[in-house]
Amino acid sequence: MPGPIQSIERAAAILRLLSSGARRMSVGELARALELPKGTVHGILRTLQLVGFVEQSEDGGPYRLGAALFHIGTSYLDGNELRTRALNWSDSLAARSMESVRIGTLHEGQVLVVHHVFRPDNSSQVLEVGALLPAHATALGKVLLATDPVGLDFADPVQRFTPRTLTDPDDLTKALDEVRELGWAAEVEELVEGEVSIAAPIRDRRMVTVGAIGVSGPIERLCDADRKPKSQLVSYVREAARAISRELGALPW
Repeated sequence: MPGPIQSIERAAAILRLLSSGARRMSVGELARALELPKGTVHGILRTLQLVGFVEQSEDGGPYRLGAALFHIGTSYLDGNELRTRALNWSDSLAARSMESVRIGTLHEGQVLVVHHVFRPDNSSQVLEVGALLPAHATALGKVLLATDPVGLDFADPVQRFTPRTLTDPDDLTKALDEVRELGWAAEVEELVEGEVSIAAPIRDRRMVTVGAIGVSGPIERLCDADRKPKSQLVSYVREAARAISRELGALPW
């Protein structure tokens, strides 16, 4: 049986590096990280750039992942069972809550948005499918971290986005314990000031959490006068999560 093709292995390593961290790296940085000659890395990058898998900044600076690679990833997401089973229920949740809906999975310590339903009004919105969100500062992420056996690596510092972002390991541990106890999560202005999100876990037939579904919107609509998530919205989100879990075989009808 023929062995692996070295150039493809190296190209895959470059793509992995560009998909993590700052996601913009120079030839020198990539060469040092992979312990390869600059000329070798530059040649691979030129090929990846030709097929649209990487893009270089206009001034000839660092590289980042290209649009063609995103389209390939979107094709995977379209075939993802979680997204397929959740389509109708996420649309229903958006209609009931009158807010935008996102479904996410855990990917290398971040939340990968696999499905996004726009808020059902005429406002201008941006599709977030394929976006990576910080797990510690989102309701989706808290749900996923609370049920992940590895969880968050508290040895690494986490980024603060607003004055309300939880960055202290003890505070984060307490918050995840509360999520496990309640069965749902919320974040109030922890990622973006003035915005709130609520989420609940989606489980498969093994009762393993395979994703999370949630709503997001302005604090004025999602919270009551005490800055607590409105109980009706929490119910809507949990009902949608349970319905999708049933579709995946987790719960009997």
